[in-house]
Amino acid sequence: MDSPSDSTEKRRYPRVLINLPVDFWTIDDWKASPGLVLNASEAGFLIQTFKDMPSGTRLNIKILFRVSLSKGVKSAKLKAVTDIVWKDVYWWEDWEGFQYGLKIIHLSDEDHPKLNLILKSLSNLKEVSIAEKSNREEALNC
Repeated sequence: MDSPSDSTEKRRYPRVLINLPVDFWTIDDWKASPGLVLNASEAGFLIQTFKDMPSGTRLNIKILFRVSLSKGVKSAKLKAVTDIVWKDVYWWEDWEGFQYGLKIIHLSDEDHPKLNLILKSLSNLKEVSIAEKSNREEALNC
């Protein structure tokens, strides 16, 4: 019999906690709306915004970030096509907002290395499972 302390991470890809601006728009409406990406993985993103949308909505997203290079800092953007797979309401002071779990549907060959850069270089914290020592060590070396 499993006890509550036997819980293990069930996510296929680890989430990296980040805080980056995102613009998004639906396939039918090219007017962009702003939001924040709170975490990212190889499979998707968690975003916060004030825009109310139903689960199942397909979104084009553009994440804005800065990269430190030997020649200085460069602005970059990652574009992806995503689907909203879940939605939740959140409150910020007196404002009602929404959190969305986005699944990546399409990421170009040009943008895949940018996602890897975000996941490896721009993360503040990384969620890790305590299940295996090698996972912990790998997380600390990122």
